[in-house]
Amino acid sequence: MSLSPASAKEKANILSEALPYIRRFQDKTIVIKYGGNAMTEEHLKHGFAKDVVLLKLVGLNPVVVHGGGPQINDLLKRVGKQGEFIQGMRVTDEETMDIVEMVLGGQVNKEIVNLINQYGGKAVGLTGTDGGMIRAKKLLVKSKTDGEELIDIGLVGEVTHIDPALVTLLDTQDFIPVIAPIGVGDLGEAFNINADLVAGKLAETLKAEKLILMTNTTGVLDKDGKLLTGLTAAQVDALIEDGTISGGMIPKIAMALEAVKNGVKSSHIIDGRVEHALLLEILTDEGVGTLIRSNA
Repeated sequence: MSLSPASAKEKANILSEALPYIRRFQDKTIVIKYGGNAMTEEHLKHGFAKDVVLLKLVGLNPVVVHGGGPQINDLLKRVGKQGEFIQGMRVTDEETMDIVEMVLGGQVNKEIVNLINQYGGKAVGLTGTDGGMIRAKKLLVKSKTDGEELIDIGLVGEVTHIDPALVTLLDTQDFIPVIAPIGVGDLGEAFNINADLVAGKLAETLKAEKLILMTNTTGVLDKDGKLLTGLTAAQVDALIEDGTISGGMIPKIAMALEAVKNGVKSSHIIDGRVEHALLLEILTDEGVGTLIRSNA
């Protein structure tokens, strides 16, 4: 059935709007942290896979870093183990770490790879232990009651170094890297690492054009609930200082802010509940989230 003149014009305008962005970001690296509803709702999962394939086909280099908290919780329940969190970080003993590796490196990673490949991409699943890509050390959490006390939460890590060689090689061969946030320590032990943190550090290492964090929120809101975008690092610092940015948004903003302060051109916090959010944020004028750029 042919389009009406109005519908045809609207579709043509959308396609032509994308052209300058495709030109601008040709051969640029985009690091995408994939999580939240976007990786649990079927129609959003398929939309994400299509978006990633399209970005690759028009000349961008997407690199996907994924989480998997809900899936880990489900498997823990099935084996009769209760998940425990301290300051938002999963307490990870050896048994839990085995489950984290099974879910992130196996179940979730393979599902994302298969979906991307189903829509014509060439995705390759990795964990940070492959080729020693993500080096890590134990993360100790400061106590909320005693700032001097450090709490050991098990095999939870922080990034000490990322070797970009494997990701760079895959990019040059038109593969799409899909990375589970598991790092390796000096003794060969595996560490569970926050996916936002891995995505941010990887974006810095790859000198990425963009870091995109997919969330279950519309982005950074002002005190009247209006979406803020086009923010500089200095403006974000001021919004944290005056309390506009608070609570659970602070750690995510901190990751985005650190990335732009360390060479990433821009960070984006976008609403993964919006279908095709990636394309809307990267290839349209208005986008669907908060953009943070360097002060320059």
